[in-house]
Amino acid sequence: MIRAALLVLALLLPLRLAAQEEALAPQLLVEFPETEAIPGQFLNLRLTVLVPTFMPKPPQWPGFEAPNLIVRLPEGSTNPTSKRVNGETWSGITRRYRIAPMVPGDFTLPPQQVQITYRNPEGLDDLTATLTTGAIVFSGILPEGAEGLDPFLAASDLVLTQEIEGTPEAMVPGDSLSLRLVAGVEGVSPMFLPPLLPRVALEGLAAYPDEPQLAETDDRGVLSGTRTESVTYVAEAGGGGTVPAVDLQWYDIDDGTVKTASVGPVTLQVDGPRATGAAPLDLRRLLLLGLAVVVGLAVVIALLRRALPVLALRREEHRARMLASEGHAWQQLSQAVARRDDAALRPALDLWASRCDGADLRRTPAVQNALLALGAACYGRGETKAPAAWAALDTALREARGRLRRHRDTAPLPPLNPGHAG
Repeated sequence: MIRAALLVLALLLPLRLAAQEEALAPQLLVEFPETEAIPGQFLNLRLTVLVPTFMPKPPQWPGFEAPNLIVRLPEGSTNPTSKRVNGETWSGITRRYRIAPMVPGDFTLPPQQVQITYRNPEGLDDLTATLTTGAIVFSGILPEGAEGLDPFLAASDLVLTQEIEGTPEAMVPGDSLSLRLVAGVEGVSPMFLPPLLPRVALEGLAAYPDEPQLAETDDRGVLSGTRTESVTYVAEAGGGGTVPAVDLQWYDIDDGTVKTASVGPVTLQVDGPRATGAAPLDLRRLLLLGLAVVVGLAVVIALLRRALPVLALRREEHRARMLASEGHAWQQLSQAVARRDDAALRPALDLWASRCDGADLRRTPAVQNALLALGAACYGRGETKAPAAWAALDTALREARGRLRRHRDTAPLPPLNPGHAG
């Protein structure tokens, strides 16, 4: 009987240990409540990592970038959290993504990995784990009644505004006129707006279009913005013409109807003599002009073949010196601290410290204390708030660099002629 009982215990012990390990294994929760969206409208995806202890390093999150998708991290997208698991309070970190299809159709995001580091529940060492999300499937759909829109554009509101600077119907050669068209949208990114101003040739007028300008705003997850297009017409001779009206159809996601935004045509009139064709060049002058152009091009090409390699080499050398400098490493570190980027902080700090002469500035008490306070604020249960911890780290790093620069500036110069010293 005793031998049988021992045999049963020996068989059950590995199963019990495996069950305990599984109960303490990190967890990845994926929340994707909605799987359909109108192109341009966002879906919310939330990933939550839970561990029985704490994470001394931030997780390495996936990006989810894919063709015909907009993936955004809203303000405050990553936050600490906690949850009851098996009767115990587990700590964790959650990250929220906003994903919008740009075109109708079905989309599948392949499984993505989340790499984490957490404290061993049964010791003082750190463990690593790789968690997988699984495939994420969703669709971009066209609402009923909007199938004929080309391009498709859905928004809460859309307004077209036309501005004219000049006198379109009373121009003379030498005058100029600026035509500006602004499309303002709410509820969608302005990148979905198509080109607006038509390109037309007007007699006696030269057109100089500017590059379109996009301005986007995000108000608590609601995108809005403007697309601005402008063109300047310069009168060169008598003539004129009409810039056609602009009509833009769009789908109102609030009313569920197709609407049209429009601005009227603009007629330009230039008073003056019509442009005449230039006098033809005689054949001899044309040949001489062509020969001069060929010789000039040959000289320019010869000079460039000599100068370009030298200039390219100097530029690469200058760029290499700049990238290997302490100032560049400090700039990367300062940007990581300003963005409060946990993932970029440690690599940037190590790179900067390696380029500083003298003692390791990471070991200074102020910097070490600031790093410990930041870790406790972000991943522990300390009382220090994360903004205060980041500010303290920024101050400690700047003071350490200031002492380094002052020491370097006051260090004695080497003798001008060491061989004859004394």
